[in-house]
Amino acid sequence: MAEGTGMSKALAGGIGVLTVSSVCGLVLMTVMYKIQIDKFPPVSPPTPTKPVIPTGLPPTLRLPDYLIPESYKVFLQPYFYAAITNNYTNQSFVFTGNSTVRVKCMELSKSIYLHVHDLNVTTVEVTKSDSNEKLVVSGYKIHQNESNFLEIQLKETMSGHGTYYDIFTKFEGELLDNLAGFYASWYTKNIKAEEVEEEDQERFLATSLLKPTDARKVFPCFDEPALKAVFHITVIHRPGTSALSNEIGVPVKTEIDGEEWIVTTFEKTPVMSTYLLAFTVSDFTYISKSSGTNIHIHARTEAIEAGHADYAIQVTENILKYYQNIFGLKYPLKKIDQIALPDISAGALENWGFISYQESGLLYDKKTASSFDQERVATMIAHALAHQWFGNLVTMRWWNDLWLNEGFATYMSYIGVQDAGWDLRDLIVLREIQTAFQVDSLNSSHPLSLQENYIQTSAEIIDLFDDITYRKGAALLRMLATFMTEEAFMKGIKTYLDKFQYNNTVYNDLWNCLQEETKENVEAFMSTWIEQAGYPVITIITQTGETSQEQFLLKQTGGHDIPWQVDIRYIKSTDFAVKNELLRVNGPVRRPHFELKDKDDWLLANVNCTGFFRVNYDEENWNKLLMQLERNHNVIPLINRGQLIDDAFNIARGHRLNVTIALSLTKYLINDTEYIPWESALKNLDHLILMFDRSEVYGPIMKYLRKQITPLYKHFEEYTLNGTIPEKHTEQYNQVNAISVACSSGFPECIEMAKSLFKDYRNGTNDIHPNLRRAIYCSAIASGDEYDWEFAWKEYQRATVTAEKDKLRYALTCTKEIWLLNRYLQYTLDPSKIRKMDLVSTISYIAKNVAGQPLAWDFVRGHWSYITQEYGISLGSLLDAVTKRFSTDVELEELKQLQREQDEDDQALAARALEQVIERTEANIKWVKENKQIVKEWFMGEL
Repeated sequence: MAEGTGMSKALAGGIGVLTVSSVCGLVLMTVMYKIQIDKFPPVSPPTPTKPVIPTGLPPTLRLPDYLIPESYKVFLQPYFYAAITNNYTNQSFVFTGNSTVRVKCMELSKSIYLHVHDLNVTTVEVTKSDSNEKLVVSGYKIHQNESNFLEIQLKETMSGHGTYYDIFTKFEGELLDNLAGFYASWYTKNIKAEEVEEEDQERFLATSLLKPTDARKVFPCFDEPALKAVFHITVIHRPGTSALSNEIGVPVKTEIDGEEWIVTTFEKTPVMSTYLLAFTVSDFTYISKSSGTNIHIHARTEAIEAGHADYAIQVTENILKYYQNIFGLKYPLKKIDQIALPDISAGALENWGFISYQESGLLYDKKTASSFDQERVATMIAHALAHQWFGNLVTMRWWNDLWLNEGFATYMSYIGVQDAGWDLRDLIVLREIQTAFQVDSLNSSHPLSLQENYIQTSAEIIDLFDDITYRKGAALLRMLATFMTEEAFMKGIKTYLDKFQYNNTVYNDLWNCLQEETKENVEAFMSTWIEQAGYPVITIITQTGETSQEQFLLKQTGGHDIPWQVDIRYIKSTDFAVKNELLRVNGPVRRPHFELKDKDDWLLANVNCTGFFRVNYDEENWNKLLMQLERNHNVIPLINRGQLIDDAFNIARGHRLNVTIALSLTKYLINDTEYIPWESALKNLDHLILMFDRSEVYGPIMKYLRKQITPLYKHFEEYTLNGTIPEKHTEQYNQVNAISVACSSGFPECIEMAKSLFKDYRNGTNDIHPNLRRAIYCSAIASGDEYDWEFAWKEYQRATVTAEKDKLRYALTCTKEIWLLNRYLQYTLDPSKIRKMDLVSTISYIAKNVAGQPLAWDFVRGHWSYITQEYGISLGSLLDAVTKRFSTDVELEELKQLQREQDEDDQALAARALEQVIERTEANIKWVKENKQIVKEWFMGEL
């Protein structure tokens, strides 16, 4: 049979062997599988679960991150009339509107959270963008707490994975006069008419101030700086008005419900943060200039026709071109509008493409304004234009890094104004560095960059708009630019702006860009400066070269011992070549090059005050520097003459130096006419006056000041009597110092000069140079009577140029008459007398007057609730001003009582400022007790 298969016996045998082997293998595998199954029994696969959908309020005051806004369509309709005439009798300060925000949803959710504050939301609809399918809204609620959340609950679940939805809201709000959100303002317009009674008309406008957290007061939005989007804005407004916003607008007349309206539709904005939006509806006019970018200056018709905007438009053109060149990036919008507003609580607001200013920050009248007013316009424009890159194009991720906006704009403004003809770079030491030192020497100061979760409420955000953010931020950027060279610094800045344009950053992004341009370790150098509060005092013992650093505090009860990296630039009397030494440890460590071998040699550290630190020496080196100043002060660099005085006085306040050394440094000024050292001395002597002008020490201080200032007054006397000013800008400042101090210290020639010029003014001839008016008006009113005050008050009411009004408003605070000061304080509550934006500065001026200080303090305490509601953003500066003199236990207790009342009322406004003035007062009390007799004896010995 087999023969029939054709298979050999050998092949058949092989197959048999393979078959047996296979069967054995299968049996073995089966056995092994059974063993493994018994050892590791199988488990069922997990049952699929539904995704967890977030419920309940977010855990913090920050918006949840699963909704990302991409675009807004916003319609706003304010109902007010710009002018009330016989045709219009019903004025209405309300606005209505609607907004559609398109969002990308990244997670499954039934909840939507936006920001809303002080709005009545009447309609809420949610639609799926691609299908127009409406989602059922089960309810919505505005949370009346610090979150300002508009919570929208849906019956259906929004898809995640980047699905787009449109959130539509209708709302209505009030145009209040509180200088926040979308608010109402007014001014008087002079109308040339036959009827006399028609010559002055009250005009109304509406404008916005949305920074930092008030966009939510205008429309429901994602009001956080990192949640950038594009905006399509439409404003519907009355005939006779024009509307402005961030982009170019096209107005079209239309009829709505039988009434004529104008609909102005604006082009789409770039991707931007909500706080940079702006809207104004007014009857203003403008001038324009095209220079690649269309530049417009808007203001009251009278101001435009009088040429008060001409200077601003030229400065804007120059600085804008300059910034585009040094930043390496073109300004990205087609136009830039700038507007001079009669009421705005900030000096300027850098809204992208549409910057708002106080009138005195943008308008310049050649006839009545001083060169200081002109400089202010240039500086304000330089600051606001710098923001178009630093803040608008590249924005900090969260408010804890606000210094990336404000520190940069402050620093860059000193560079920008140079192209407009102002060399102010040295003045950064007086204006920013020395001012920041004061706040940063308190335990209650704060780091330049805080952790994000420390800053959540609007009050906490507003608190950051302080001297640390602006001034210390600028000072540290100047220090870093010196450390790595300005050329390398600006290259890194170009990289930073280019890399992060239209995005948000944290400060490490800046370090990374700067690091590309230097071999120095930027992050290591800067970390302590940014992350820790305070600054160091460097102590150098020149006999041994021993050098150490420690946090400088006026009240040494806290602080930290983390070392800064300190770039010490120094010169010696034997070698004026600037050298540097990097101190990385607390020390003490010996630095042989700081050791002085010869008894006549001296050492000067922190040349040109490029570092943000103070320097203390052994008493021997202080005395050698003092002798050098008296022998030939020009050997010491100009900035350092001011720095030595400022450091010595403040180190003495910090109980590290005998105050007599600081006082002795002012003696050489009898031979110096430069502004920086004089201004440094006067600021510090002014602190002594504040501490002692209610005691017997005041008389000797004034006599000494009178003796020291007389040569300076005589130096400028010819200019003053001729009604002229020196050519050099800093000399113009010092001419004003000479007059102010000579008159206030009782120098008879000065007082008679001021009274004589003011008398001529009363008789109809004002030949006082605009630079000198503030000082001379003040002196004349201080030594005058109620009739002088009444005359100045009438002149203030009559003046139409803000810069002149400001000089008179200040001078009115100089009277010694208590009843006039009390009346003036009451005027600040009446916006028809003192505009709301001037309330804080007017009270501060009154508090500077020794006769007015207790009145101002009582007034602020008595009207605290009113002021907190109306002026939250300025409370810190007001509190600082009215308590500068505080140096007694009674005053300290009054401050603590105010703090207790704040806590009881759960008020967070100005909490940090209140803590700071309490600490400052405690330091003042201790210092006065220890030094009063020493100070008195020193001044007595100099008479």
